[in-house]
Amino acid sequence: MRLDKFLKNSRIIKRRTVANEACDAGRVSVNGKAAKAGYEIKIGDIVEIKFGDKTTKFEVSKVIENPRKEEAGELYKIL
Repeated sequence: MRLDKFLKNSRIIKRRTVANEACDAGRVSVNGKAAKAGYEIKIGDIVEIKFGDKTTKFEVSKVIENPRKEEAGELYKIL
């Protein structure tokens, strides 16, 4: 699954276009390297997102194409 789609499906970022812009601006890194929106996310990847002065770091637990709202929190684990 693409990184921007995962961020939207997991409800970490509300819209896919915003997730795409965050990736293009270099605010999203996967396993310590800057990642583009088209990066193929895998289980076990460590994703780090910089929101202003805050940084959110999480590990990908599941990759589901179309999760329900209740399943969205199960896709990642905050570190």
